[in-house]
Amino acid sequence: MTQMPDVRGKLTEQRLLSDLTWLRVGGPADWLFQPADVDDLAAFLCALPEDVSVFPMGVGSNLIVRDGGLRAVVVRMGRGFNGIEVDGNRVTAGVAALDAHVARKAAEGGVDLTFLRTIPGAIGGAVRMNAGCYGSYVADVFVSARAVTRAGEIVTLSAEDLNFQYRQTDLPEGWVIFEATFEGPSGDPEVLATRMADQLAKRDATQPTKDRTAGSTFRNPAGFSSTGQADDVHDLKAWKLIDDAGMRGATVGGAQMSEKHSNFMINTGDATAADLENLGEEVRKKVFQNSGITLVWEIMRVGETNA
Repeated sequence: MTQMPDVRGKLTEQRLLSDLTWLRVGGPADWLFQPADVDDLAAFLCALPEDVSVFPMGVGSNLIVRDGGLRAVVVRMGRGFNGIEVDGNRVTAGVAALDAHVARKAAEGGVDLTFLRTIPGAIGGAVRMNAGCYGSYVADVFVSARAVTRAGEIVTLSAEDLNFQYRQTDLPEGWVIFEATFEGPSGDPEVLATRMADQLAKRDATQPTKDRTAGSTFRNPAGFSSTGQADDVHDLKAWKLIDDAGMRGATVGGAQMSEKHSNFMINTGDATAADLENLGEEVRKKVFQNSGITLVWEIMRVGETNA
């Protein structure tokens, strides 16, 4: 058995991950590490054997952990990594700070990061996946991020280092971001607050926010090509392709494509990760048969299936 490094934070063996994801599915991780602070994280990664995989995990809002779990150390940042500071037009946030909290704190300081208000999840995932909404993306406001490398070194990353693309970045395997800085345009706090309230009302009216979901299941074909360049060929929405293929409300086991918004996948109560992934693959198959377009998963799927 691998000898694990000593830590000041919390290190748990065979930690079930289902209660840490919004969809409430998934098997155990070999280990779950919740570092006490950046130095604890750096020392742990430095001492961790090179053949042990590392998987940084946020609040699990855009994630399916398969039923067989993860053969890795899952690193999950907690309270020591959720600070938010506003300095002029720059906002620095720990990776565990929720996107919604960052948007609100920025607005109170007269900085417009309102597009983050309705994005589920925390800042680490927002940077890692170049989250976006209402035509704005993290890449548009990103200044820098600080991370710990797999070798335990603390580095500063620029936009060029991350190479932002549509819903992805080039963060090296096993590196863990712990802080990010953004710069947004100035705005009147009351105007920004009103805009966010309107955004929330619109979201709640059109999305199944009271159900167990992981946000959008598939990427929209519109917006960007796979290289991150503007793509004017497909002016399409994933939900429309799903509707046209007759898959709104479709089910597999306890998994369902939402009747309210067909690009949202729901755990109706007793879904397994296999149910959810199988439903998604059935949707992709039907959409391709109907339109010739292959939908790309937006939800990250990790881990092993049960034998």
